[in-house]
Amino acid sequence: MRGLSALIPIAICAALLGCGDAPKRTDTFVFAKAGDAVLLDPADVTDGHSITVCNNIFEGLLQFREEEDVVGDQLEPCLAESWEVTADTEIVFTLKADVKFHDGTTLDADDVVFSFNRQFVPDHPFYSEGNWTYWGSVFATVRKVEKVGPLQVKVTLSQSDPTFLSCLVMAHTYIISKEAAEKAGPKEYKRHPVGTGPFQFVDWLKEDHITLKRFDDYWGENALLKRLVFRVIKEPSTRMLELQAGRVHGMEYPDPENLAMIAADPNLKLLEARGVNVGYLAFNVGADTPGYEEPFGDARVRQAIAHAVNRDEIIQYLYKGTAIRADGPIPPGIWGRKQLDPIEYNPQMARDLLREAGYADGFKTTLWAMPVQRPYMFSPKQIAERIQADLKEIGIRCEIKTIEWGIYLDKTKAGEHPMCLLGWTADFADPDNFLYVLLDKDNAVPGSAQNVSFWRDDAFHELIMEAKGTYDQQRRATLYEQAQDIFAAQLPWLPMAHAKQVMAFRSDVEGYKISIMGQYYFKKTHIVAEQVQ
Repeated sequence: MRGLSALIPIAICAALLGCGDAPKRTDTFVFAKAGDAVLLDPADVTDGHSITVCNNIFEGLLQFREEEDVVGDQLEPCLAESWEVTADTEIVFTLKADVKFHDGTTLDADDVVFSFNRQFVPDHPFYSEGNWTYWGSVFATVRKVEKVGPLQVKVTLSQSDPTFLSCLVMAHTYIISKEAAEKAGPKEYKRHPVGTGPFQFVDWLKEDHITLKRFDDYWGENALLKRLVFRVIKEPSTRMLELQAGRVHGMEYPDPENLAMIAADPNLKLLEARGVNVGYLAFNVGADTPGYEEPFGDARVRQAIAHAVNRDEIIQYLYKGTAIRADGPIPPGIWGRKQLDPIEYNPQMARDLLREAGYADGFKTTLWAMPVQRPYMFSPKQIAERIQADLKEIGIRCEIKTIEWGIYLDKTKAGEHPMCLLGWTADFADPDNFLYVLLDKDNAVPGSAQNVSFWRDDAFHELIMEAKGTYDQQRRATLYEQAQDIFAAQLPWLPMAHAKQVMAFRSDVEGYKISIMGQYYFKKTHIVAEQVQ
């Protein structure tokens, strides 16, 4: 299959364009992505580019019911027909009958047990083949997953966990075929994913494209497209040219400079929605990590940098107004968010804080910048350059480092950076998904950290743990507000922006709806007519 994959782009060109002409009606949809997937094993991924593809191959027990511009955690069945909370720490799921995997096998309780247990049972034959980062950071309360009937699975928790059901919408609990995985083996399976979703895997040419095809035995309403191709086109200007030429039908992260031009083009259209995300500048405060530098261990230095960075100008000139300034870790629309005091742009205050901390002459450091655009940060390299210029004004001489995306994620998880740009889009609509995952000491383990600031505050941790242990939402909200006060005082990272979601499509593309949670689903997408000439 891989031997033929280099021919796919040529075949797509011929099928869609006649190698140069505007596209006619087609059942193949080509979507331009800013970066390639890292893995296609949903349980082991940590990046959005991988999850984008996995969302269309795999499914989980539950899903969110999304309404227009509403962020909520209204859950509905997916592969589970129903579920029952039999005790504070026990949930029994009954699966849908006659659901087929892409390899022709039928979903049953063994597949669910296999999909979960491989992530946390040490003697499972697949356990050693993954990092399972999310299981440790989000599903740590799961004590046992067991089959209690052919289509029934019981999950036992170690304690009450008010976020558990919402977490089951995440890619990391998508169900894989036990039979297909065992047949392929732990290593080979990651290259031949088998799920129950509306599209099935065809091929993957790294840094070029991933091809999926419609799964005609899908248990629900079939996808409208016959083929779905994710093309990797890293430069936004190149994605734009390919969209204008009709060689792709949709693209993510258009350059904000081009939004007016897209809106005025009858062959193109824009889709916009608010995003539940945050982009941030993380300071590595973990003295046990290889990238730690002493100045960042002092909160005054972190506060100085926060006052030195002109985030309003970054939003105006680099986001082009497609974002709002972030002053805390939780975006608008998530309950429990506290409106923290704005961090004032004040270079003189920044210099005074550096002097108090013993760095009157500044210091040298390195800022890591993402090599790809993300939903929370459209122009990471340009943002890094602007931060670099602002820090120079207060005496901090900053080198910018950019490396390949998958390596970037691995190395920031290991704590090899002094500072880095990163961000987060909500997996589920709960403050825990931001505060616990991104900032708690449980998730600051070098090598698998989601908390890439490696900030480990005991008082913050106690508040988060108490909130995780009660189903009283009002009490949880109070605890999360107190935790956000600690964050504001310590500032382990500088919140930069909450960005809108903006996507561009050919004008004859219909049926695609932007997910408020930032996920990409193409089951209802279709092409309705020839392009406008």
